[in-house]
Amino acid sequence: MRNGYPPAARGQAVGLFGGSFDPPHAGHVHISREALTRFGLDRLWWLVSPGNPLKAEGPAPLASRMARARAVMQDPRVTVTDIEARLGTRATADTLDALRRAYPGVRFVWLMGADNLAQLHRWQNWRRIMDSVPVGVLARPGDRISARMSPAARIYRQARLSSADSHLLARAAPPAWCFVNVPMVDLSSTQIRAAGGWHRRRPGVGEPQD
Repeated sequence: MRNGYPPAARGQAVGLFGGSFDPPHAGHVHISREALTRFGLDRLWWLVSPGNPLKAEGPAPLASRMARARAVMQDPRVTVTDIEARLGTRATADTLDALRRAYPGVRFVWLMGADNLAQLHRWQNWRRIMDSVPVGVLARPGDRISARMSPAARIYRQARLSSADSHLLARAAPPAWCFVNVPMVDLSSTQIRAAGGWHRRRPGVGEPQD
């Protein structure tokens, strides 16, 4: 990676899987591999965010989450990156704009779980997201109905690809989105934190900061 920016060649289809990853876990790995196959992606980036503006409590230090993500996600097609911190963006729409400027000719696809589709209309400039890149939605337990009935799904119903055509998503002109049902790992970062498997400690002396 040059200057901390992941490599990508013109014409490649790159999936963008953003989140706090607090902590990253096997469910994230499973969704990533399903997305690579279902949506015809060449590569996938985990965008480990500096923080989630929709969450009141801040996540663990970015350096800790990055280290854990790289230990968990062992696949040569997947790159773990803190590019949002390097770009200085917080809102997804702004990140996408910056990435498209930095990587001309790369076909980016925004990836999200069905739970995020259900609340997408709450995101800053959410329609700009839908209008700028294809969006791949992967079902999670209990979120299928609310996602399909969400404002975003209704407003963009004409732009939806069938699950049978999911492999065409990366080459589709936006707005375009596709909802696929996949075997899911019923595991969440919230569950891991509640069980004491991840502590949001601050870095000690000599440890890297965010």
